[in-house]
Amino acid sequence: MEFKVTRRDLELVAAARHVIESNYREGWHHVGAAIRTSDGKIYTGIHLEANVGRIAVCAEPIALANAILAGKHNYDTIVAVKHPNPEKNRKEFEIASPCGMCREIITDYDPGTKVIIQVDGKLKKVLMMDLLPHKFV
Repeated sequence: MEFKVTRRDLELVAAARHVIESNYREGWHHVGAAIRTSDGKIYTGIHLEANVGRIAVCAEPIALANAILAGKHNYDTIVAVKHPNPEKNRKEFEIASPCGMCREIITDYDPGTKVIIQVDGKLKKVLMMDLLPHKFV
């Protein structure tokens, strides 16, 4: 199921971009995320890299945790944005599709959450569950 990308969604993208633009640190923080709760509040998070790679944490669960800490438990839409990286030929901010673990955890907390992704250069908003067929339960 696809939803219209609205002005509020573009504001969510801007919030994710701002949090990583403000907190970017080469090798440590390169993705920012923003989640909008059902009441319209926005919470952000950044990717946490680690020397032991398997304990790195994506930006989306950090944003989700910040919403939970504020007492919010119903979510509307989430988005992640990658910081430009000239070494990887990425000169612009890009929307990042959530990894499998992020898809799992976000749908664990609210299976009705939508996500903004980029397909063929265009922003699309879809149900997170549509990106996670046959979810583990």
